[in-house]
Amino acid sequence: MDKKISLQLIFYWMKPIQLVDLHTQYLDIKQDVDKAILDVLDSTSYIGGEHVKGLGSELESYLGIKHVIPCANGTDALQIALMAIGCKPGDEVLTPSFTYIATCEVIALLGLKPVFVEVDPDFFTIDVTDAKKKITKKTKAIVPVHLYGQCANMDEVMKLSHEHGIKVIEDTAQAIGAKHTGQEGVQSAGGIGDIGTTSFFPSKNLGCYGDGGAIFTNNDELALSLRRIANHGQTKRYYHDYIGVNSRLDNIQAAVLRIKLRRLNEYATMRQEAAAFYTNAFSSLDQIVTPKTAPWSTHVYHQFTMKLIDVDRQKLQDCLSDAEIPSNIYYPVPAHRQKGYSDFFIGQPELIITDDLSSRVLSLPIHTEMELDQLEHIAKTLIEFIEK
Repeated sequence: MDKKISLQLIFYWMKPIQLVDLHTQYLDIKQDVDKAILDVLDSTSYIGGEHVKGLGSELESYLGIKHVIPCANGTDALQIALMAIGCKPGDEVLTPSFTYIATCEVIALLGLKPVFVEVDPDFFTIDVTDAKKKITKKTKAIVPVHLYGQCANMDEVMKLSHEHGIKVIEDTAQAIGAKHTGQEGVQSAGGIGDIGTTSFFPSKNLGCYGDGGAIFTNNDELALSLRRIANHGQTKRYYHDYIGVNSRLDNIQAAVLRIKLRRLNEYATMRQEAAAFYTNAFSSLDQIVTPKTAPWSTHVYHQFTMKLIDVDRQKLQDCLSDAEIPSNIYYPVPAHRQKGYSDFFIGQPELIITDDLSSRVLSLPIHTEMELDQLEHIAKTLIEFIEK
């Protein structure tokens, strides 16, 4: 059979492949979501409300964290966290360069200096050995990013924190629900450092239908500061003892998130099953290094990100695209090579691993609605390209 006709037949019976299939996920919970949204509309309680309060309480229970403060988005969560620990212009904050730009963006917006740190070549999370070398008298905080779905080595991060008196703000946007096993036992991502932050962007493992985020802490005093800063710095209405921001999660988004939170463990299992299929399918290929799970963390696979060895990444993406398979590169240009951040240092910081990963990584579709025929088609297409 002609290859072109064969591919057309495959596409005819197979559901279109997407990086994230939010529509199919919505159909599965449609009845509950539609009712919850209509109830909010009927109540006309849009800002604050029972769902915002309920989500905070349910997340506290799910994560085993004392305080959850919902906010408008994950970027706000990071900014509010830095404000709450008292960062001042000129203070330095350690952060990986291999991350989404929001992590670095808020540091710069507050007049702080991002100090870019290497990542582990196997797990893609912050290299604490490199971070230790870059601590100065101006270092105020470290932001470990739990990238792609698993935790950074938080035992080592917290050791660094205690030795040097610096605060820890966990960026948990890609790893909500992941568990870290360390010296303090099993803890949730976001509940280990001084403050944790997350995003509820629609494509996240726990995503709403717009923008949303949350801040976590086990510290009562920090929780009070975080709540006040997120609400215009108010101690009570019209009394502003702090410089604050306006960052609120609305009641409709909270209603959606409460429904999805009940399914979060199930969603993680679905992603893990898809990842296991890929890993097994590519196990004999020397040119593909599939994601490795750190011994201290579970992996909830926000992304399935591979490293390519001696493979033309663009040609592979073109091949996948011809077969109607989406793929993405997270992140093709690391923060330390972004034009907007060049004023923070003289010359380019030497981040060999980060630069190498940026040139090699490729992410395949992974989400809660993956079907076996889709996974088989993706694997077959990629394997045939490699073998040729």
